Amino acid sequence: MSNLDQMKTHARERIWKSIAQSGVALKAIPEEELETLINAILDGVLVLIDESLEDAGLPGRQLDASEMPLESDERVLWEGRPFLSPFTWYQITTERVRIVRGLLGRDREDIELIRIQDIDFEQNITERLLGVGDIILRSADPSMPKAVLNNVKEPEKVHEIVRRAMLNARKRFRYSVQEEI
Repeated sequence: MSNLDQMKTHARERIWKSIAQSGVALKAIPEEELETLINAILDGVLVLIDESLEDAGLPGRQLDASEMPLESDERVLWEGRPFLSPFTWYQITTERVRIVRGLLGRDREDIELIRIQDIDFEQNITERLLGVGDIILRSADPSMPKAVLNNVKEPEKVHEIVRRAMLNARKRFRYSVQEEI
């Protein structure tokens, strides 16, 4: 169960507890319809919380910054943060994937694109409904052989950005991969 699913389950339990404590009689509404209503309200509240995090000045979940200059010729291709996460953000450039965590202290991990060996994405039903998913990167980097970009908005699009950036970096550095058969 992903963190998002755990959070949603905990929030759903809290909503049911609050309804029970309110004393409001809900016998007129069939249980299946009530569950659908609670799930719809919960999804709306989670999106509202995530938008509030963006309004508070935190990096957006997705920022298309293809013209943002960095050191040398490196450019930012995509930048975003996980859904409902104010303390983590991701950046994909023409040379690396960067994961930054922390509020007061910072932990920054870089994965060079030419070291990435495999890119996948996973999306359960809850994540699909919210339009988020996880991007899984496997690399030849001994310090970080596997990295996960959690709860990324539009995971298929981000997956494709990483894939194309990786292929372009391999061309630029004349890097080739030979597979054993």
